[in-house]
Amino acid sequence: MNVETGSRLEDVPPGAPFEPAPPVPTWTATIGTGIARPVRRLFHRHTAFLDKFAFVLVALLVVVAIVGVFFQPYNPFDVDTRTALLPPSAAHLFGTDDVGRDVLSRILAGAALTLLSAAAIVLLSALIGVVVASVAAVLPRWADETIMRACDIFMSIPSLVLALGLAAALGPSLTSIIVAMVMASWPSTARLTRGILRETMTASFVESARILGVSRFRLMLRHVLPNSLDAIYVQASMEISGTIVMISGLAFLGVGAPPPSPDWGSMIAQGQQYITTAWWISLFPGLAITIGAIAFGLVGDAVRTFVDPASRRF
Repeated sequence: MNVETGSRLEDVPPGAPFEPAPPVPTWTATIGTGIARPVRRLFHRHTAFLDKFAFVLVALLVVVAIVGVFFQPYNPFDVDTRTALLPPSAAHLFGTDDVGRDVLSRILAGAALTLLSAAAIVLLSALIGVVVASVAAVLPRWADETIMRACDIFMSIPSLVLALGLAAALGPSLTSIIVAMVMASWPSTARLTRGILRETMTASFVESARILGVSRFRLMLRHVLPNSLDAIYVQASMEISGTIVMISGLAFLGVGAPPPSPDWGSMIAQGQQYITTAWWISLFPGLAITIGAIAFGLVGDAVRTFVDPASRRF
């Protein structure tokens, strides 16, 4: 049937040229044209701006952590009850806590403590996970399955519960948090890495190397593992955000570095009883945790998009 006239094809005179009906415009056909095009451009610019903003914010946090080690407006450990519970002012930008310590100074001193602890936990977890996954990949099938089932058993326990139990058993200290969180995190890293290695081992260049007689250990070190590191980088960059939150959560629950350590989670716990009268004691450390988690989360997403362009939405 002719779309424009409504006549049937058999009504067309013999010998007349056939003119197909114009395509009916659909929503999917208009993507990238008309109003959708500036929306797409705006989204791309907005995404690029978020990526740049995230990297700048992380760089500022690192600078603050480095500077905070050597410079604070006041000594973060000095106790002066005469200046206790002072609200934010020109003298104390973030106010003082219940024993007169400057909140800003303690946040600056705790920045390096929190960020370095998060980086150490992610690095150690990734290192142990990659080693375990690589060893499992070159061992016989039964050993590989045994190691992965052990990882599944660890992963069946919530990470926070496992880390809390281990940290409580080891005693309240920063070292206890690091050890507990590494023990709770490496099984998931090993499980993910083993899946990536298994996928890489099916690639054609790996099969070619195996046919040429390359040993399993050399095949893993020279071909499989180097071509699987991108996904491991992405996983590590995205875990820093959650690690910062978990470190602060464990410190809030009382299994972190003992007082007077300027840990952000401990500062929130110390100020919770003054939340209605001296809100600044808990608010500003909470904002520091939030900013750090969001910044590293955005950076992890940007790294994932850079490594895997197929993950882009548009």
